[in-house]
Amino acid sequence: MTVFVTLLPDVIRRRFGQILYISSLKSLHMYYRFGKAFYYFSIVIFLFFLLYFYSALPEQVYFQLDAADRWPKGTYFYGMISLFVIFNLISLLPPKLLETKSWKKLHRLFPIGDPFRDYLLTWFYSFGGVLNLSLGMMVFYTHSINNQQEITADQFSVFFYLIPALLLVWIIALFLLFVGKTKKLQNPSEY
Repeated sequence: MTVFVTLLPDVIRRRFGQILYISSLKSLHMYYRFGKAFYYFSIVIFLFFLLYFYSALPEQVYFQLDAADRWPKGTYFYGMISLFVIFNLISLLPPKLLETKSWKKLHRLFPIGDPFRDYLLTWFYSFGGVLNLSLGMMVFYTHSINNQQEITADQFSVFFYLIPALLLVWIIALFLLFVGKTKKLQNPSEY
């Protein structure tokens, strides 16, 4: 009986430690899920903007108010779809390679359970979302230039400056993420 009583607190402490570790992994996994949800939401927003504003565009699409060059409506549509596919391939290839463990060096640098792995996956998915939102703003801007009687570009100029600011913040966040990972690799005892 005394052996059971002395071993019981040790067993509880180990079990409780495992539960805390697993719950901390789940909370980190939530950032990753929010990043993924934001990414998929941005895809829906971009596709809605593109399809909705495509139907309102004239047959010849202008990109500046006083420009002589113009593109056919279909060329503009397929060009935006091509940019969308290219941007999404660029922003989704690294996280998919990390998730599927196809890129061994990246997987060794960011192993499963490492908080920086989840932060990196979150960054890539949210960066893809920001790129999709920027493409949506480009579609919206093109619509405002070509339909001056309905909407002017000056009314929404804040949103047009917001996208480069968001891209800058995301690039700075990636830099800070790599700085944190470098510090962790140099001093693993501190983390």
